[in-house]
Amino acid sequence: METISFYGKFWNELIKMKKKRILSGLQPSGKLHIGNYFGMMKRMIKYQDENDLFCFIANYHALTTKPDKIQLRSNTFNAVCDFLALGIDPEKSTFWIQSDLPQVTELSWILSSFTTVSMMDRSTSYKDKVAQGINANMGLYSYPILMASDILLYDSEIVPVGKDQKQHLEIARDIASKFNRYFGEVLKLPKPEIEPSNQLIPGIDGQKMSKSYNNIIPIFDDEKNIKNQIMKIKTDTADINSPKNKDSTLFKIYSLFLNSKEQIELASRYDNPGLRYGDIKKELFERIMEYFYPYRLRRDNFQSNPSKVKEILANGASKASATANRVMERVRKSIGINFYL
Repeated sequence: METISFYGKFWNELIKMKKKRILSGLQPSGKLHIGNYFGMMKRMIKYQDENDLFCFIANYHALTTKPDKIQLRSNTFNAVCDFLALGIDPEKSTFWIQSDLPQVTELSWILSSFTTVSMMDRSTSYKDKVAQGINANMGLYSYPILMASDILLYDSEIVPVGKDQKQHLEIARDIASKFNRYFGEVLKLPKPEIEPSNQLIPGIDGQKMSKSYNNIIPIFDDEKNIKNQIMKIKTDTADINSPKNKDSTLFKIYSLFLNSKEQIELASRYDNPGLRYGDIKKELFERIMEYFYPYRLRRDNFQSNPSKVKEILANGASKASATANRVMERVRKSIGINFYL
């Protein structure tokens, strides 16, 4: 029995070694929406089944917008419940809150000493956010360094990012490369996995679904608010007896919840007279509520058991910390601040 147990553990470790370390994080900025689910969460569930997924709630990053402390605590807890309800499995992945590991801010400070001002000046994200009216602050300005720390602290191999975050990953690679030129191969250089353009989910106004645009369809809101958002989906003024445009926001959103046969049937309805957009919106509302019903039940369970949620997060932080400590041991040794060793 002991021999079987040994080889079983050995085989499990061998399988784990062959898996890629994938890192993903999300700011706790409000309610998750169907764009988050189809654009990110479904991919993350696949990652945790096939790879070594490290996933965290980036509450330090949220500080750049100066949120109210009560709101930030609430948003963080709600984001954790959302992730768990939608399928993040703490047995298959490593899941924690960013601020639970102080190593990330230590590494961020160290990396800042190897980051030039000109590199930060190239960050288009900072300029865009200031242009949107967000107050300029050093947290916002040095955001890419903290993001680099998030990535490099866990020996990440692949980082899924949207096109708007691609530059930040490039900065992380540049910082790591410069550090390694000074001290040897200390930091692992991650590779990006760019979100395919065909996975961009339209919001109710036709733009990319985003809380910034106030065009989302939330997953865990009350039914009335969800229905109100769906009824606001932008449509054209085509006559009831005219064929309808399938390259439209309503068609694209509805198709997310249909199998291939159902998509063909919907396309046929769009091509034939008699279709009313109001009827399609009501069907979409019913389909969304049916689709997310089990997830809403799971979320209610986590929401009502905060002690269980805290236990999951503590275990996740412990697992993440084990990796972070190994990386920080290499970093401290390489730069000479392991004075007592």
